[in-house]
Amino acid sequence: MTEIVLLSDTHNFLDEKVLKHVREADEVWHAGDVGTIAVCQAITELKPLRAVYGNIDGQDIRKEYPEHLRFACEQVSVYMTHIGGYPGKYSPAALAEIQKDTPKLFICGHSHILKVQFDQKYQVMHMNPGAAGISGFHQVRTLLRFKVDKDKIIDLRVVEMGKRA
Repeated sequence: MTEIVLLSDTHNFLDEKVLKHVREADEVWHAGDVGTIAVCQAITELKPLRAVYGNIDGQDIRKEYPEHLRFACEQVSVYMTHIGGYPGKYSPAALAEIQKDTPKLFICGHSHILKVQFDQKYQVMHMNPGAAGISGFHQVRTLLRFKVDKDKIIDLRVVEMGKRA
C-alpha cells in the first residue's frame, strides 16, 4: 500500500501545514505550478516526488520535470498534466492522451478548484487537488490524500489548510 499526498498550484508557497502531510506520506505528486525548484527540493528532502510543470513554472522546473507524466503506482496507471480540464471538458491534449491509453487515474491542476469525479465515459478517476498555495482566486487551500492498494484507490481525503491569505 502506498500513501499519496497530491498537490497543485503551490506557486512557490510551501508551509508547515503542507509539510506535515508530506512527512506522513510515502510519495508526493505535484500537478504543476510549483513556483521554484526550491519547493521541489524541500519536498524531495522528505519524500519521493513525482511532478509536472505548469504554465507559471520557469526553466528550472521545466528542466527537471515534464509537462505530461505517465507512471504506475502499484497496479494503478496514472496520467498527470497541469492543464487537463475535467470529465466532459478535457483539454484537447489531455483528451487525446486519455483516448490513446486510458489511465485508471487522471490528475491535473491549474483551475485552483478541487474536484474529484469519476468519468463514466472513459472509466477513469479524475482528481484535481485544488491549490495548496496562497496565490490565485481560491478561498481555501487544499490538497488530497489517498492510498493506492494494488489496483484500488482508497481512503481518499480532502485536506483543507485554511484561508488563502
